[in-house]
Amino acid sequence: MSAGGLALLFVPADRPERFARAAASGADSIIIDLEDAVAPAAKSAARAALAAPGALPGGIEIFLRVNAAGTPWHAEDLACAARLPLAGIVLPKAEAPERIAAVSQAAGGPPVIALIETARGLAEARRLAAAGVARLAFGSIDFCADLGAAHTREALLHARAELVLAARLAALPPPIDGVTTAIDDEAAIEDDARHAASLGFGGKLCIHPRQIAPARQGFRPSAAELAWAQRILAAGPDGAEAVDGAMVDAPVRARARQIARRAGIPTP
Repeated sequence: MSAGGLALLFVPADRPERFARAAASGADSIIIDLEDAVAPAAKSAARAALAAPGALPGGIEIFLRVNAAGTPWHAEDLACAARLPLAGIVLPKAEAPERIAAVSQAAGGPPVIALIETARGLAEARRLAAAGVARLAFGSIDFCADLGAAHTREALLHARAELVLAARLAALPPPIDGVTTAIDDEAAIEDDARHAASLGFGGKLCIHPRQIAPARQGFRPSAAELAWAQRILAAGPDGAEAVDGAMVDAPVRARARQIARRAGIPTP
């Protein structure tokens, strides 16, 4: 993971002229999107273009977001994926744990990121996490639409906390948080990422290259957090003692190590 958390950048599958630029954007991975970003009439042509020799850029992990199970395009998307050199499949509106292995197999065996976007998906999050997925991700905008809820931190707090817990119970990496719709508001993007990091998320989905730097910055610890962690770690590796007037023991040191790692500082 990059210091500051993962940044995964969506790029429409029917815009191949953007693939190389997305790969060079500084994102950790790109997600070529056959679902929301491609109109129904353009999906077949997008799949055909993806299968052309040299269509995909090199030097970066590439995921493919297929259309959801139960849509007319799902099976053909998976067949297309089986012919591509992918790092994984992003499965939108994931709800059925028993389908995860079948999705991976139909796509040629790549790992599956389960995108939680519905009430049913959240209710099944722990089972999905234990079903062999590589990671959980949060489609917060679709989730709010499904519930009829406002897209606010208060309305989404329970869902985000449940995804973090589900991932931890299944020994998965921390989940990936959903997109910020603002493209040019760097402060809002960074603040959204910082909020996600505070809840235990490990990265963020991005919809434009300009979002990558502020999203990653939001996952880095603040100067005050890092200074605190360094004081804790400098106090020694064992026992209980006071630092800054507060008792320090093993759980506090574990938190300090997590903060240091988020800043890219190796710890024992």
